[in-house]
Amino acid sequence: MTTLPTTEGTPAPTGSDPFLSVRDLHVRFSTEDGIVKAVDGLSFNLERGQTLGIVGESGSGKSVTNLAVLGLHNPKSTSISGEIRLDGQELTGAREKTLEKLRGNKMAMIFQDALTALSPYYTVGRQIAEPFMKHTGASKREGRQRAIEMLTKVGIPQPSLRVDDYPHQFSGGMRQRAMIAMALVCNPELLIADEPTTALDVTVQAQILDLLKDLQQEFGSAIILITHDLGVVADTADDLLVMYAGRAVERGSVKEILTQPQHPYTWGLLSSMPRLSSDVDEALYPIPGSPPSLLNPPSGCAFNPRCAFPAEVSGGLCTEQRPTLPDGRAAACHLSTEQRQTFFTEQIKPRLG
Repeated sequence: MTTLPTTEGTPAPTGSDPFLSVRDLHVRFSTEDGIVKAVDGLSFNLERGQTLGIVGESGSGKSVTNLAVLGLHNPKSTSISGEIRLDGQELTGAREKTLEKLRGNKMAMIFQDALTALSPYYTVGRQIAEPFMKHTGASKREGRQRAIEMLTKVGIPQPSLRVDDYPHQFSGGMRQRAMIAMALVCNPELLIADEPTTALDVTVQAQILDLLKDLQQEFGSAIILITHDLGVVADTADDLLVMYAGRAVERGSVKEILTQPQHPYTWGLLSSMPRLSSDVDEALYPIPGSPPSLLNPPSGCAFNPRCAFPAEVSGGLCTEQRPTLPDGRAAACHLSTEQRQTFFTEQIKPRLG
């Protein structure tokens, strides 16, 4: 596709452009079985100081999208097209040296599993200090002091002692805090948190989410929060993007989507969640079927094989034509606005209480 002309490494004039702009992003992997369409025409914006939640089942393209933003895909087996503009600078097709200057400095990522993301061979303090020294030219002594400072910020007790510990000497919650410290050590303007609370108990989960909000207020970072759990983003994110089979199916503020969802897939996600206000023996409503293969996704709406409403759409559009997702508050669905409102009010809302 045509991209705005700009010299690599030199930001183009931004005007009123969003801080992060992703336009018509496609990510495809070459495998022995064929081409995997992991992300298939995704677009979204993110402003400074805002948090965007991206939700969806495993395999919906959430992590693949954000690895593309960071430029971490293997170029030998991955094809990426579309626009990824960070503060006016085009990242799609940028040289590795350009991306290295940005990663860990202007943009950073908190990975899903801190135990595997942290190296077992180096101390936690050294791993936090390394990106700081690389991007600022600081000495080892200055890097160590910065690591202690960051461990203090993320709530690690006795940071001057724990800075010399190895990852296996930290608990799961402490390793996750150390990962956050490493991501924030250079005060990045964009922070991507990939399932940052996976496998943590609910108390530690709440502490980690509160920590992200506090650090965002301090540093003014834009945050992308990747999760499959709508409950995680309820009190954390400003806006929400619902993904299915590599595509965005619904977009809006967190309040709008949690109280007035418009897409049948979002209805399914919400209906399958247990609620504290419900009876212990109250039935849940799981989404039938399984996510489609991205080697050969369904034609038309990718959700149509699992959707309860294709018969309500005339002309077979659900199986023949891919629905679009307009800008602003929207859902990519062939049901009319009136139909969606009726089905939600009569069938879905009673389930949600």
